[in-house]
Formats: sequence, structure tokens, C-alpha cells
Amino acid sequence: MPMKGSGAASDWAETNRWDRGASWIAYPEEGMQRASHVLGTDAGAIVVDPVDGEGIDDLFADFGEVAGVIVLLNRHKRDSAAVANRHEVPVYVPEALAGIEDEIDAPTERVHRQIPGTDYGIHELTSNAVWQEVALYGDEDDTLVVPEAVGTADYFLAAGERLGVHPMLRLTPPTKLNRLSPERLLVGHGHGIMDDASGALADALRGSRGRMPGLYVKNLKSFVMG
Repeated sequence: MPMKGSGAASDWAETNRWDRGASWIAYPEEGMQRASHVLGTDAGAIVVDPVDGEGIDDLFADFGEVAGVIVLLNRHKRDSAAVANRHEVPVYVPEALAGIEDEIDAPTERVHRQIPGTDYGIHELTSNAVWQEVALYGDEDDTLVVPEAVGTADYFLAAGERLGVHPMLRLTPPTKLNRLSPERLLVGHGHGIMDDASGALADALRGSRGRMPGLYVKNLKSFVMG
């Protein structure tokens, strides 16, 4: 199983759905499990960190006309430009993601606290020279979207975890997320947490450091054994 798929994705899989959105994984067999999302809002459909796929516009249409695309992590430009250009909408770039506009071949628009016309607020998680990340929180239905700091792909998860802190952040977990109480949690790698998301998030943050050695051993064994 490759870590990351390439080329045109034709066999994407929908992974989560609720009344205001859905998620998909464009290459279901890849190890990275790159997940993308479409959020239904009063402004229209907002597409989050998209990995494009054949026929994916049909999924967007379930939540209205596409109103914009947003990138939540400086490394998650993915296919944001292709999707935005196809729908003739801007790519929203949070202020914390300094300088990535030059790397996006589509019109961009800077956003600060809120995606325009929606209830989705923007929460800065990390902003340094190599890692710039924000989360989204929808107040109307307590939906949290975190692109990288936590995830459910296998390499994020220590024994017994439903949700895990990224291996590179285990010593400095994103404790800002403790301020939020999501009903559901969508991630950038893996399937979302659609029940007791607050409990899974609290457990992941609380156990981040203590479970770190076990996670590293598991991932090392997986790497060595192929």
C-alpha cells in the first residue's frame, strides 16, 4: 500500500456525512489517508483542503453551489487551485498561513477570524517557519476541522486511541483545542470522529506525551517491515 497516491483519482471514497457536510479520501488505499471535506453553509459549499477526484463535483452539489475553497495548513495546498478555478471561486488563505498565495495558481483571498458568510470560525494552532496550521469550528453544529495536528490514520494512533496527536507534535500537543467542545471532528488524515468527538479529543491531548514512546516503536516497526 503506497503512502501517497498520485495521478488522477478515480476511486475516491466518501468517509463521513452529516446534514451539513461530507468528507472523502481520494486514494482510499494510500497510507497517508489524505482526507478532504465539503461544508454546507449559508454562503454555499466550502471545500476544505481538497484532493481532487473524478466526479467529485457531484458530492459538492449536495451542499449547494461552491462558494470557495480554503487551505488550513501550509502543506495542504493539494488541488485547491484546480477546484477553485473549475468553480471560478477564490482560495481562502488564513492570515496565519503566511506567504502561500504565491504557491497557489488561482485567485486568493485573505481571511482572518471567519470564512465570509458562514458560521465557521478560524482558530490558529501553529505558526512558525515550517508549520502553519489553523482549525475551523462551526458554531451552528459544533463541527471541528483539524488538518494535521490530530488525525485517525494509523501512523497517528497509539494503542487504544481513536484519535491521535501527530507524531511530530507529541511533545507539544495543540492544547488550544481544549477550549472547544466538538460534536464531530473532521481530520486531514483518516476518517472523522462522528460521535463523542469531545471525549476523543480530550483523551488524545491528555495522553499525547505518555503514549509517545509506544507510537514511535509501532511506527518504526511498520516502516522496517514495510
